[in-house]
Amino acid sequence: MKFDLTKHWYRNDLVSFALWPVSLLLCGLAKLRRKRIEKQGHLLSQNVPVIIVGNITVGGTGKTPMVIWLARFLRQQGFKPGIVSRGYGGNHQRATLVTNDSNSLEVGDEALVIARRSGVPLCVGKDRLGAANTLLASKMIDVIISDDGMQHYRLPRAIEIAMLDGERRFGNGLCLPAGPLREPESRLSEVDFQIVTGTASSEHEISMQLKTGRLFNLNSPAKTKALESLRGHQVHAIAGIGNPDRFFNLLEDFGLIVERHPFPDHYRYETSDLHFNDGKPVLMTEKDAVKCGLFAESHFWYLPIEARLPESLGEQILNRLEEWRNGQ
Repeated sequence: MKFDLTKHWYRNDLVSFALWPVSLLLCGLAKLRRKRIEKQGHLLSQNVPVIIVGNITVGGTGKTPMVIWLARFLRQQGFKPGIVSRGYGGNHQRATLVTNDSNSLEVGDEALVIARRSGVPLCVGKDRLGAANTLLASKMIDVIISDDGMQHYRLPRAIEIAMLDGERRFGNGLCLPAGPLREPESRLSEVDFQIVTGTASSEHEISMQLKTGRLFNLNSPAKTKALESLRGHQVHAIAGIGNPDRFFNLLEDFGLIVERHPFPDHYRYETSDLHFNDGKPVLMTEKDAVKCGLFAESHFWYLPIEARLPESLGEQILNRLEEWRNGQ
């Protein structure tokens, strides 16, 4: 049986206690690394505002729908945003511009979804600073959004947005490897906005709700149907994302009878993973769908999800950008 360390992150038990000294050491090293990087200064080729969207925990917190919402919002306000991303799950070796026709195996599943849905330039790269400068060289952008960029301190930051999981929160409150925290919870005191996927629990948090649309067929994307049409039906649901249970729970909330098939985040599917030989509909996230198109069948469907945020957030972001400009 494979040992799953992550299940200990959301409880206080002997495993997390035993790993606690390692967590203290790694947390201390992370602070030293941050200080060292910040002393080196930031080396963007142009002085443009950078908006960081990230989290202090491991796992899915809703960064992808937030980045898409933010890019669309800024474009509607007359900005020319560009996005930089690590491109997790891709095999790119240098900064690579992502297009609608890019291969998810090269640029990563999340990056491809964001590029397609946001409609703005996106560059993936292990070096976020290099990816940002690649975007700036194109002369097409005036603001940069850094996807999952909170711990990448080589980039300057005009605004920091921390994403939180409204259900799992901070787990046992310990840093890796004893808990799910990348940085101590106190790091949130430095950010501009705390966005909670689900219900906010304090006045410092802003709630982001996930809005579902229609199901899209993988074989024929023009073919759609309402999620409600499967109420009371048995379905297979696959999810290779940071928090698969959120997707499964969403389907069950709509009245579907779900057989759950969780996979590791950024998992590269094979044909055998999705063949259940019973004809039941196979439902997946959009992030999974970009990796399954080549072996999709007529009963494979994906469910796009969009962020729903209060209008006041957009106004606050514009105000922060104006403050940044006035301070330059």
